[in-house]
Amino acid sequence: MTKLLLATLITLASFLTPAFAQFPVGGGTTQPKALPGTAGDQSPKGTARLSGSIVDSASAKGIEFASIALYSKTSGQAVDGTVADEKGKFTLTKLAAGEYKVLISFIGFVNKTIDNIVINKGQELDLGVVNLSSNIKTLNEVTVTGQAALIEEKVDRLVYNAEKDITAKGGDATDVLRKVPLLTVDLDGNVSLRGSQNIRVLVNNKPSTIIANSVADALKQIPADQIKTVEVITSPSAKYDAEGSGGIINIITKKNSLQGLNLNVDSGIGNRGSILSLNGGYRKGKAGFTIGGFGRGMYNTITKTTLEQTSIVDGVSSVTRQTGDGSSRGLFGNYNLGFDYDLAKNQSITAGVRYGVRNFRSQQDLITRIMKSGTMDENSSRNVDSKNLSGTIDANIDYLHTFKPQQEWSISTLYSRNDLTNDFDADILNGSNELLNRQRNLNKSINQEFTLQSDYQTPIKKNQLLEFGGKAIIREVTSAYNFLIADPTGDFRPETDQPAGDLTYHQNIAAGYTSYTYTTKKRYTFKGGLRYEHTFIDASTNEGTVGVGNYGVLVPSINASKTIKGTTLKLGYNRRIQRPGLQQLNPNFNSANPQNITIGNPELRPELTNNFELGVSKNIKKTFINATFFGRVTNNAISQVRQPSDTLAGAIVTTYENVGKQNAYGVNLFANVAATTKISVGIFSNIFYTELSGQTLENGVSKTIDNSGMVVSGGLFSQATFRNGWGAQAFGFMQGNQVQLQGHQGGFGFYTVGVKKEFANKKASLGLAAENFLSKRFKMHTELQSLNFNQVNDIYMYNRGFRLTFTYKIGKMTMDAPKRKAKSVNNDDVKSEGGQQSGPAPAGGATPR
Repeated sequence: MTKLLLATLITLASFLTPAFAQFPVGGGTTQPKALPGTAGDQSPKGTARLSGSIVDSASAKGIEFASIALYSKTSGQAVDGTVADEKGKFTLTKLAAGEYKVLISFIGFVNKTIDNIVINKGQELDLGVVNLSSNIKTLNEVTVTGQAALIEEKVDRLVYNAEKDITAKGGDATDVLRKVPLLTVDLDGNVSLRGSQNIRVLVNNKPSTIIANSVADALKQIPADQIKTVEVITSPSAKYDAEGSGGIINIITKKNSLQGLNLNVDSGIGNRGSILSLNGGYRKGKAGFTIGGFGRGMYNTITKTTLEQTSIVDGVSSVTRQTGDGSSRGLFGNYNLGFDYDLAKNQSITAGVRYGVRNFRSQQDLITRIMKSGTMDENSSRNVDSKNLSGTIDANIDYLHTFKPQQEWSISTLYSRNDLTNDFDADILNGSNELLNRQRNLNKSINQEFTLQSDYQTPIKKNQLLEFGGKAIIREVTSAYNFLIADPTGDFRPETDQPAGDLTYHQNIAAGYTSYTYTTKKRYTFKGGLRYEHTFIDASTNEGTVGVGNYGVLVPSINASKTIKGTTLKLGYNRRIQRPGLQQLNPNFNSANPQNITIGNPELRPELTNNFELGVSKNIKKTFINATFFGRVTNNAISQVRQPSDTLAGAIVTTYENVGKQNAYGVNLFANVAATTKISVGIFSNIFYTELSGQTLENGVSKTIDNSGMVVSGGLFSQATFRNGWGAQAFGFMQGNQVQLQGHQGGFGFYTVGVKKEFANKKASLGLAAENFLSKRFKMHTELQSLNFNQVNDIYMYNRGFRLTFTYKIGKMTMDAPKRKAKSVNNDDVKSEGGQQSGPAPAGGATPR
């Protein structure tokens, strides 16, 4: 067999049947068996024992990582499994008496089935030496008869297998997250989990300062075809940072851990964007290196807006009517260098450096008419050029020591820095299109942090697991903001009527946690934990110290699960904290559109949320069904608050406040049908009732306002694989109106279809995807109101798109894979712009922090 065949079969391993998915697949990183008695452990219970040795028939050497799956002859279901050790030996214990068969597999070898195994009570049965012969079939003789589930539910998370997504190729992470059940991604890329944007986002279990600024912008830097899975954790244990009141999202990218040298080239071109990506890896013996670079260009992104608003200040009414024509373009890059080394059989060290760059520019022409009682109408035009630039660097060193299965200690470090530029230039024209004046807003920010953490876990007996650890984060945010106006000579000078200055914000966090898992003999699993986080704040502006103060929070979490006749029940409770993010704190006065002004609030306090959920899931023949009922109660909620400007006629100012309470109660529904081994169809829906209550200023008087309503969203997707390397996929999604404190934001829709053809022994592929091809544009209709203002805003998105993608793989790999994976830092404690949470989140297969 050729080495190339081995590398390709690794890819095909993801298509193994769901039964095999319960056990480790040969050639990959060792996956420890589920803790005995937990929901993930389906092994029979008894006193019998089964052992043996798996050997290469050609070399007579043991086959490490060979997969051993034990099936019941009565039900035909997989009931237990394990992997062979470094000498090829394996043992299955606590087996019940009965009739079984064993399936032994390893990539590059022919599967072997040992049938008619009869085990008596208390028997110790030794299968002896089992020889596996090499599989010498060529690639064009390999036929895939099944495919891994696109959606998987695990004990504490939902996993979306993005690597099976054809239509997202050539796009970015936003295109992938749109298809993940429980998540909603709007047309600007803002992510919500069960209607909450207060989420934590991690990439490969690591945070990044770029996400602390804006999740939407960060997702544009991650190529869709490099994403392996997206994991959604709605009830995190105490092991995870307390940040992210809505939950945690973890984006796992594809990694190559084989021996040898490889290089993948991905490219794509479309009417609204193009990509080029190069990713390579080299591994020799105990050391491995990875290097990668990704670039994406966006263009032909057109937006049209209409705005009509009425405001009342000091009894004077102003009516504003505005139209806008805009376009945007951007260049996004992501470059990384990684290293890992096996210090010893049970110790490993990893290190990495990643640099991300964002160069996003937008242009908008605004025509405004202001009708003010008792005065003549004001007509003006405004041409605005905005720059949103950033450069981010993340560097980490991580160490892992494994003492025995499930007993390990790790220490991890991470340094992150993000340099931000958020500027605009505006030309103000009169009704005759003559230049009247020029304005400029300069805002430079730096967000940097250092994290040190250590974690330890150990099993207690065979049905308990104890975990504990500590963490320290040292974070500093600085923001310099200035508003300039041109003088008669054309030179810019400070505008005295607009705020200018500097914000310095130190936020240091000390945390410790302990978590305990216990499983009863009747297979009830309970996991409880406590986490304490103390936050030290030292913040100031030009006007003096900002009165936020230090605060501590105790975060409990409880999760329980039970499987009864194929039906899994899960019950969870956790408390979460949401700290404000950079853009919510930033006091820069952004008046790129002087009728819609935004300004941050450096005195924001964190919000606290109590989450409850009850989940039910079941497999009915070829259909998987899941329903999760949830409740979310948030105090001190951070929300956008709007009120008329008392200095600019007709303008509405948006800021952030701790308004009060925000509660949500609803259900997530999901069903996946495997129509055949090659065709599957899925449908999902998120339905919840939300209610908000908070304090705002009405005519200078504090007033309590309330708003509530139903929020409904849902989607449908299907995928199919055919002979000769052909595949197809389709996806559609609709988001209903979303409730806000002072009104509602309009819904939107999105759909895409794609086909892919693989050729040259699967070394290359060609794909075509089309988005929103039946619609010229989408409209988002938003209505906001209070006693002092009324605003109606329509945004028209012209996002019809077509993409042609090409992929080519170079290099030969062998099967000597490393035996460990390192742990790393996760920071999930900062809220981002638009209410989003910084960083990605852990999920199935991820190492939580």
